[in-house]
Amino acid sequence: MEQQLISAVAEGDTKTVLELLEGGADINATNNQGDTALMAATKKNNVDTVKVLIEQGADINIQNNNKDNVLLYAGAEGLLEIVKLAVQAGADTTITNRFGGTALIPASDRGHVDIVEELLTNSDTDVNHLNDLHWTALLEAVILGDGSGDYQQIVQLLVDHGADVNISDRDGVTPLEHAEKRGFREIERILKEAGA
Repeated sequence: MEQQLISAVAEGDTKTVLELLEGGADINATNNQGDTALMAATKKNNVDTVKVLIEQGADINIQNNNKDNVLLYAGAEGLLEIVKLAVQAGADTTITNRFGGTALIPASDRGHVDIVEELLTNSDTDVNHLNDLHWTALLEAVILGDGSGDYQQIVQLLVDHGADVNISDRDGVTPLEHAEKRGFREIERILKEAGA
């Protein structure tokens, strides 16, 4: 019955999902990838099903075999509506992915301005969290970004929400030094204005 539930979710068949839950299917059961029904719906970006499962009491914090959960996956993939639902449902923002990062870090390095803004404005995410590489969201935005407008906006948002511009990488290189090395003039300006 649980496999049926996860299949129904993947197909976006909300009616069957509700029938299976009423019939006693375990809402938090996982498939062999460790995905719950909620995670399967998230991967399909099926917002309505995600909403229904959260309303039905699904545990949003469960991580799959890849250490992804709803907030981590939706944040990295740029699925804003699902990030909003997860945040509203009280997702634990301290849970980290397989790289030791919070949802904010991949959102910052992939240029998802709207996700970064949502997490910084409406959740208690730690703007200065260090991942396993000893990188913050700010370092990731500078090192892995391309310096374009989206990354400038992300750097500004991070700074506005208290990012420490002087936290360096493991080799002691600061965000400003990375920006200078890469020729990101606008990001250099933002960082210097913020006290770098």
